[in-house]
Amino acid sequence: MGSSSLQMLVGSECMRRCSGLTILRALFCMTICWMMMPTASAGVGCDKTIFLTFDTGNMSVAQQVADILQQEQVKATFFVASEKTSHNDFSLDASWKNFWLSRINEGHAFGSHTLHHTYWKKDAGSNKVIVQSQFGPHAGKLQTIGQEQVCQNIQGADQRFKDLTGRSLDKIWRAPGGKTSPMYIAMAKACGYKHIAWAKAGFLGDELSSSAYPNAVLLQSALDNLKDGDITMAHLGIWSRKDPWAPVVLQPLIQGLKAKGFCFETLANRVG
Repeated sequence: MGSSSLQMLVGSECMRRCSGLTILRALFCMTICWMMMPTASAGVGCDKTIFLTFDTGNMSVAQQVADILQQEQVKATFFVASEKTSHNDFSLDASWKNFWLSRINEGHAFGSHTLHHTYWKKDAGSNKVIVQSQFGPHAGKLQTIGQEQVCQNIQGADQRFKDLTGRSLDKIWRAPGGKTSPMYIAMAKACGYKHIAWAKAGFLGDELSSSAYPNAVLLQSALDNLKDGDITMAHLGIWSRKDPWAPVVLQPLIQGLKAKGFCFETLANRVG
């Protein structure tokens, strides 16, 4: 067994032991385990592919996530909506222009998360759906909309992003909460956008209760269960979690996946 394989084995066993500790001790334990993990360059010696994706969320850890991605030299896909942030602005306001321009320059991919973070609720007949936006002029209200408004919801994020940065989104989108129906996905496809969900193991749990699902448990679950071709999903900040998932879990996760032979790619080529 090579030194990297042995180091990975030791680090993995260390992570398992962390999951049984109290939250504060688990976080300290995870830091020690991460230091035991071997480092690897993206694309070197890898034989599996993983797709990291991030929805906007409240943007409270956006810069930390970006810094780690840049440090580890991996690319991700960001699904953007104009969501209220922890800075009391919105994620597609002019105040976030430089953040998004930097991510563009780093070579990441970008998709729509609907302009106002609009949730699908149910289908309404053969060509209409009932939706509810979290933000915007109709926030909190149920609306019955047709094909044109479905396109406006998805394209609105694209247009706002282009106005802000000069770059259009890739022709992919993700429904808030992952809530869809076959008809809703087909309506979006008619607008020119392919829906991107996430793998079961790719749900990284950053919106779950940190007391019930501490970071050490979420990290170990991801390292144990992610497989070749999986799409992951986390946020650039989440209101409900008291102990933020990022950046504490993100760097050990990337390091651990590299050590297991994963390359990191964007979803820009999943259009169509």
